[in-house]
Amino acid sequence: MTTRPAAVIVLAAGEGTRMKSSIPKVLHELSGRSLVGHAVAAAQSLEPEHLSVVVGHGRDQVTAHLADAAPAVTTAIQEEQLGTGHAVQCALAMLPELSGVVVVTYGDVPLLSGDTLRALIDQHEADSNGVTVLTAHVADPTGYGRIVRDEHGAVLRIVEHKDADEETRRITEMNSGIYAFDADVLRSGLARLTADNVQGELYLTDVLGLARADGRRVGALVTGDAWQTEGVNDRSQLAALNREMNRRVTTQWMRAGVTIIDPATTWIDVTVTLERDVVLRPGVQLHGSTRIHEGAEIGPDSTLRDTTVDRGAVVIRTHAEGAEIGPHANVGPFSYLRPGTRLGKKGKIGGFVETKKAEIGEGSKVPHLSYVGDATIGDGVNIGAGTIVANYDGVHKHHTTVGDHTFVGSDSVLVAPVELADGSYVAAGSTVTSHTEPGDLAVARARQRNVSGWVDRRRPGTSTLEAARRARARQTGSDVVEGSDQ
Repeated sequence: MTTRPAAVIVLAAGEGTRMKSSIPKVLHELSGRSLVGHAVAAAQSLEPEHLSVVVGHGRDQVTAHLADAAPAVTTAIQEEQLGTGHAVQCALAMLPELSGVVVVTYGDVPLLSGDTLRALIDQHEADSNGVTVLTAHVADPTGYGRIVRDEHGAVLRIVEHKDADEETRRITEMNSGIYAFDADVLRSGLARLTADNVQGELYLTDVLGLARADGRRVGALVTGDAWQTEGVNDRSQLAALNREMNRRVTTQWMRAGVTIIDPATTWIDVTVTLERDVVLRPGVQLHGSTRIHEGAEIGPDSTLRDTTVDRGAVVIRTHAEGAEIGPHANVGPFSYLRPGTRLGKKGKIGGFVETKKAEIGEGSKVPHLSYVGDATIGDGVNIGAGTIVANYDGVHKHHTTVGDHTFVGSDSVLVAPVELADGSYVAAGSTVTSHTEPGDLAVARARQRNVSGWVDRRRPGTSTLEAARRARARQTGSDVVEGSDQ
């Protein structure tokens, strides 16, 4: 039977000075989630009875973020950062008396998985440990606490890097800071902590030595995936972990049946959903709640956020946010789909087109150089090149409706609010301000008037005038260009 931990405590109170940021470290994003969001997601997979995040630096921002992203999480405040032991004391003070397993983890270890935390608990219980620590062997453990074992391999204690002698610093097995405790062992150890160390802090690691002195077994789970123990302290580490997370995410999707032409230039948030036979071409970024259905092709050079792309659609060199792209539709290149865009089955949004709050029906086309905002466009509509839906009067936005199988000629302006009935036409170059009836042709432009001789009078000495004179000479068959010296 899978044990449900009594609590998971996530330590997220540190300032993170090396990030050099006004944003609390744990709120920096990686693969579509905040650092603390990754920690909470891993913890939630264990279905703990209680999930507490200890906040301190930037606590108002962190608490507000958690209230939005994970409302079931409770927070505990560490007013002064007096060490990891003190942080856990702050969490326990906000929780009821616990019985069972308590997991302690960190808010800046984004690659840690729920499966690894589950394995930690399983080993903790299988070995009847009082404490079990997650460890890893790393080539350069500088800055990490070292795992000191006895001659039989049992964990004796953890020594922080700053407190370690040269022999201890040569140990390559490092402490991740992630533990499973029996609740009674944790309470007893925390009550006896002292700040007798270089930092003058209460170290959670000292609980292990106290537990061993009490006759409780201290064990370790050594992970072969050291990335899961890596924390973020500066932006260089953030970038490195982001690359590694993205490598894992793209590998996962390729093994699930997604074709990714160039994983090195493809970025996929952990919150994105893909179906089999999706094709992602180079330079694609998929963010937020984006969902790509079977057989769709995205890219190259496309960024989609919170966007749904249905079966068989093709999206090329496009930026889309909060959009819905229907089955077998085509978008791009160089299109901008803003929130509220809904493109119907077999529809088209073409090159250099911007849409916003636009519902475009089945088989309808906005192929070239147009802006369509706050509009409902029916089925089978053609919007000619250069058409503008003028939706804003300087104070309010207004809606435009274009009926089924209506044709809007090139270089037209539809001044909202306006309704074009089903089966109507708009002549090219028209500025439409009034509704049409079914079958109407809307013509809203002045009759063309040619002013004879205007160039001769208004543009003397120009190349335009010379071209006009040569053309007139060709029309009359004359060998002499009027006004020349010949």
